[in-house]
Amino acid sequence: MGSGRLVAPKTLEVNLKDGGTRELAADKVFLNVGTHAAIPKVPGLEAAQPLTHVEALELDYLPRHLIVIGGGYSGLELAQAYRRFGSGVTIIESGPQLLAREDIDVSQEMRRILSSEGIQILVDAELLRVSGRSGDKVSVVVRTPSGEQHINGSDILVAVGRIPNTTGIGLKEAGVELDGRGYISVNGRLETSAPQVWAVGECAGSPQFTHISEDDFRIIRDNLAGGNRSTRDRLVPYCMFTDPPLARVGLSEGNAERQGVIARIARLPMDSVLGAQATDQREGFMKALVADGDDRILGFTMIGAAAGEVMAAVHIAMLAGLSYSNLANAALAHPTMAEGLSSLFSNVPPRAERHAMPKVA
Repeated sequence: MGSGRLVAPKTLEVNLKDGGTRELAADKVFLNVGTHAAIPKVPGLEAAQPLTHVEALELDYLPRHLIVIGGGYSGLELAQAYRRFGSGVTIIESGPQLLAREDIDVSQEMRRILSSEGIQILVDAELLRVSGRSGDKVSVVVRTPSGEQHINGSDILVAVGRIPNTTGIGLKEAGVELDGRGYISVNGRLETSAPQVWAVGECAGSPQFTHISEDDFRIIRDNLAGGNRSTRDRLVPYCMFTDPPLARVGLSEGNAERQGVIARIARLPMDSVLGAQATDQREGFMKALVADGDDRILGFTMIGAAAGEVMAAVHIAMLAGLSYSNLANAALAHPTMAEGLSSLFSNVPPRAERHAMPKVA
């Protein structure tokens, strides 16, 4: 229809594409405006007209050498895809490791896998300046622990995070408050500060996954029908679709340490899983965190073939509040990747011994 902005509570003014304006008002308003890719303020970067994930999925040519800025999920997925198409690929990550939200062993395994495919990876690399134009010739200068490096390529892809589409749409006029990062402030029911106005998905600061945006919708739908659902304590599954994929649900080791949660850790290399041996898909590992006090499964991470499907089984067990022994003792089908869960959870260490405090007379 046109370009709209809120001009008053629950009131939208639209500048129509064919001229004129139209005012729309409603009893209930749902904000689902999403996010857009962030472009860091690095000299020459914006002028180079870099690709984002949108343009990278629409290219009709093969980059000779793709420089990927960012070592997160999207950056790694696209880096591996273009490398397998035949492009030279360099990944530049400003942090100390790829996949900043993951444990170091997960990051190191993914780095090993990608490096073995011929992808050059730089971490602790600060992007200083960019020259040229993506699609023709680009050159980047980065500062690394070993000094400045100059990297030449044909195309540049920026994958360093996202910015909510909340500026310039009249949220203040509508009484809708933002948080310190520019996302719409919501409670567990996804209600904003304005009565009868909700926010859904990425613009509400929800984890940036399609399945979570869909769950946001279900929460609002059910609550409008008299339910009492909330985003609080929601189990959020992650899946990075590299080959092999990475999947995680619940706590990582780093999460547990930061939250002061005592957990027992079990690990299993994929090479020990009979399904992986049968199909010769041996790269990666499984890892589980189990509560020390009540044997609940706190988290699960897997790098390996069908990781997302295997994770779903653990996710359901966590939702059901099952003890890890239920999976350790399950007669899982052979030969499958999921049968590795039995071996993994059979490796959970025993509970830590706790010595009772002496009684004081």
